[in-house]
Amino acid sequence: MARASARLIDVLIVAMVLGLAGCAGAPDATHGGPWPTKGWATSTPEAEGLDAATLATLDREFAGGTFGQVTGMLVVRHGKVVFDKSYAHDFDRLFAGRDQTRGPYNYYDPDWHPFYKHGPLHTMQSVSKSVTSALIGIAIGRGELPGVDARFLPYVDDFHVPDADPRRVDLTIKHLLTMTAGIKWDESTVTYTDPANSCAGMEKSDDWIQFVLDQPMVETPGTKFVYNSGATELLAQLLKKVTGKQADEYASEHLFAPLGITDTYWKRTPKGLSDTEGGLYLTARDLAKIGYLYLHDGVWDGRRLLPEGWVKASTSPLVDTRPGQQRSRKYGYKWWILPYGDGSQYAYAALGYGGQRLIVVPQHDLIAVFTGWNIYEHAEFAPYDALDRVLAAVKP
Repeated sequence: MARASARLIDVLIVAMVLGLAGCAGAPDATHGGPWPTKGWATSTPEAEGLDAATLATLDREFAGGTFGQVTGMLVVRHGKVVFDKSYAHDFDRLFAGRDQTRGPYNYYDPDWHPFYKHGPLHTMQSVSKSVTSALIGIAIGRGELPGVDARFLPYVDDFHVPDADPRRVDLTIKHLLTMTAGIKWDESTVTYTDPANSCAGMEKSDDWIQFVLDQPMVETPGTKFVYNSGATELLAQLLKKVTGKQADEYASEHLFAPLGITDTYWKRTPKGLSDTEGGLYLTARDLAKIGYLYLHDGVWDGRRLLPEGWVKASTSPLVDTRPGQQRSRKYGYKWWILPYGDGSQYAYAALGYGGQRLIVVPQHDLIAVFTGWNIYEHAEFAPYDALDRVLAAVKP
């Protein structure tokens, strides 16, 4: 019965992609730009149909600390940067009295968070997952992977599988992309600074892939959404297996270079594997380029980088993450889907711990990037707050 339910969910997913993908559709991929490969063109909010006063109000709130440690806000409309501000915070002072262990996985360490070595590169945290999804799409488009319905287990045949649970055999790439892997995991009820968090446990282990594989199966894959950073790390191993390259190397060649992204950093695990679940560092302007690529259906300046249909599938509401809740977030292939208005329209977003937000609103040709490091006393700037405040600036 459980397997029948999983097959039914797969059928429903296909139907939703065909029927609902248009709700989050991108502008015509042949749109001529301006392409920001060498840098973004700039304009004013008013010239691009946005209310400058609305953005200025939000700017004052960020500068005044209303939303805690927000570090930046960037708004792009019609392919032009119309707003770009950063907000300084003394993270060295905030570090005082915290865990003084230095290193890339102490989230209080100001050498690593939120900026890499106090430079311009900002931690992306789980926005890394959305970028990793793009890499899976590229690998499929290049024929290095057969497709999302391929079973995953053969790609980790050189690791120990702890049991013969038949549900593990049924695990596919699609299940990893949609956070419906069925693996026992909890990184939602405890904070990431708590060792009881499954993700924190993985990050403290010597072998992240083996750590994830060692977790028991508790659901039939495809039947239940459970946020699982380990599932994305499995994709790092998958990419290395089929391409012979680490995910960061593969991204540099096939994603970042075409977009003109040259300054990046990507953490590695103790075994040297790219940290695809949260290890990427970018600037806000380069992150916006990822949004611009998706806004144009995976085509960049006349060159298709993502296979046809990948953006629609990735940004369609395939899984309901909070069934029954008002304005429940949906999930695609490592992208969050945010309904707005009467609920029939969707923005999509890459979201990361501490307040990283890349929000794309296709219906308004609009991209917004927010960065921050609200891991202390203040709550993160919530995704719906970010979306609603930017939408409020769009003139009728």
